[in-house]
Amino acid sequence: MDEKKVEEELKKVWDETPVSHSDREKEISWEQFQAKAFSSKKKKSKAWIYYAAAAAVLIFAGTGLYFNGNPLKHDVQLAETTIENTSSILKVVALPDSSRVELSPNSKITYANNFTVNRKVNITGEAYFKVKKDKQHPFQVFCNETTTTVLGTSFTVKGYAQKEVTVELYEGSVQMNVKNQDKKWILKPGEKFTYGNLTASVAEFERFTDFENEKLIAVSVYIESNYGYKVNMPQEYYEQRITVRINKKEDLKTIVQLISEMYNLNFEVNEDLKQITFH
Repeated sequence: MDEKKVEEELKKVWDETPVSHSDREKEISWEQFQAKAFSSKKKKSKAWIYYAAAAAVLIFAGTGLYFNGNPLKHDVQLAETTIENTSSILKVVALPDSSRVELSPNSKITYANNFTVNRKVNITGEAYFKVKKDKQHPFQVFCNETTTTVLGTSFTVKGYAQKEVTVELYEGSVQMNVKNQDKKWILKPGEKFTYGNLTASVAEFERFTDFENEKLIAVSVYIESNYGYKVNMPQEYYEQRITVRINKKEDLKTIVQLISEMYNLNFEVNEDLKQITFH
């Protein structure tokens, strides 16, 4: 399929009205979840079960793809702005278009000065991207010989020099291309694309972390290990049991709010100390 045909097909996908829920239906679904899950009639001593696609009941609509030009073009000039993480913890980067990047240690990204209209990023290392939707300006990530093309979604890219590239999709939809290859791969949430030694493959990966009737302190440890925030709460709550499914790339504020509602606790976040205190 030639480039023009691919572009027409992808634009058609984007312009289609998906068979999904309206905004109001989503709001009603969320309100019903809140009414049931956060009911004041429930006792804190019970083991509460909250299963969700993102630590709550959410409905995800697929993200369409559309790009101008050749997604395989690797000689893109991405000069001027380079951000490198030389620390031992995640570095959060806000890109000029309001997209968010969680840059892992020993990793760096480079992007052009006119990024809001030229949303192309080069990466060495590993990063999690939460992309702001912009139909007119597709978002592309270049890593070794691969290109990830997307409009609005969240995914991780991992690829160090001379090593394989891995892309894991958490939300939305992305298209994968490999330099000098005509084939393309469209990923769905929960799928992982791997490229190395001239071979590409797609497989499923586990994008959730499950806590099955575990002590609440286990969630505190999880937050500290994955988000870098120390959690403090009344001692008696550490022995409370919890059953919950959490998206591995869920926003920390969603997890904290969930715990707050489940156990009727207030909380404070100290950004300077990287500390969350429930009381």
